[in-house]
Amino acid sequence: MQRTRHLDLGCGPVPRNPYQQDELFGVDIAPTENSSQITIRQANLTLQAIPFPDHYFDSLSAFDFLEHVPRVLPTQDGLSTRFPFIDLMNEIHRVLRPGGILYALTPCYPAFEAFQDPTHVNIMTEKTHLYFTGANPLGRMYGFSGQFEARKVEWVVHKDALTPLVPLNLSQQFRRMNYKLKNKFTHIAWEFIAK
Repeated sequence: MQRTRHLDLGCGPVPRNPYQQDELFGVDIAPTENSSQITIRQANLTLQAIPFPDHYFDSLSAFDFLEHVPRVLPTQDGLSTRFPFIDLMNEIHRVLRPGGILYALTPCYPAFEAFQDPTHVNIMTEKTHLYFTGANPLGRMYGFSGQFEARKVEWVVHKDALTPLVPLNLSQQFRRMNYKLKNKFTHIAWEFIAK
């Protein structure tokens, strides 16, 4: 039986494994001291590719990470622009096997948490996923070449959404209803399937 693999982007020293895959890997911009058997590679994903081969992972997560990836940057010669967020979504699609799952949790407009951190340069909305999902993703006009099916795009209570597989217990369901009634949601969760 083939072992399953998970990659956590922007993982810091402790990658997460929300789908409980057999093997866990991470990528972070900072060098990481890691005493465990987990492989953590250093890369600036705004400028570099995900340092793993094509179709290597069964699942991939990005917890409070996508909002740090710029949408537009000038090219090195300053004569054109590139789209790092589009490039990263292409990279995510590249390293996921067909049928692989992306789980992303990010602060979302109009919540002030989307704006309060000065390193948040990529503000998501409820409809940002349309640039990467469906039969004809809107991101095609900017160079997105992958394709994802949206399994889940929903407002979530951050602390209750750190593990996508666990059903909400009664107190979490009540908290979610309360957040909805009071319009207190700060984060949106994406669960995409690579096509």
